[in-house]
Amino acid sequence: MRDPRPHVGEPLALDLLNTRWASADGPQDLLSDTAGLRCWLQTNDLADRCAADGPTLDALILTREAILQAVSGGSADDVNEVLDHGRIRRRLADSGPRDEPDVPEPRWLPGWLAADNLLQLLSESPRRIKQCAHPHCILWFHDTSKNGTRRWHSMTTCGNRAKAARHYAARRE
Repeated sequence: MRDPRPHVGEPLALDLLNTRWASADGPQDLLSDTAGLRCWLQTNDLADRCAADGPTLDALILTREAILQAVSGGSADDVNEVLDHGRIRRRLADSGPRDEPDVPEPRWLPGWLAADNLLQLLSESPRRIKQCAHPHCILWFHDTSKNGTRRWHSMTTCGNRAKAARHYAARRE
């Protein structure tokens, strides 16, 4: 299955949020079934580490809601509950020190990795986690612009729509 989402490639936590999007046909949800889960796992190079089954899907949907609450200014409790399902195990390998996720219940691995990624984003640059400014878009992005003023998940879609709407409104006046 080709990933049907309009915006991919964000850090894992935000990519998980972007499994829901708005289209001309209405709201879409990649995680509506295990085929969509399989697609998301493949897109994020997790297909060989995680099962695309019902329990994993349920855990990932709970994680998505927890992350959405946290980035929307809600409670962090649900993210902490997801993080309680695993930990980072530090190891010394032949190549040097390594941090490895240790998640005993395999169904929680993709969600735990996404929640852990959220912590990394929040510790590095919390103000750069943004929701697209277009009023009809629900996608999220990590603002990597030099000055941190990016407003849209994509200039070619939402940015151009906003500019066209302003232009049309100005011409009507």
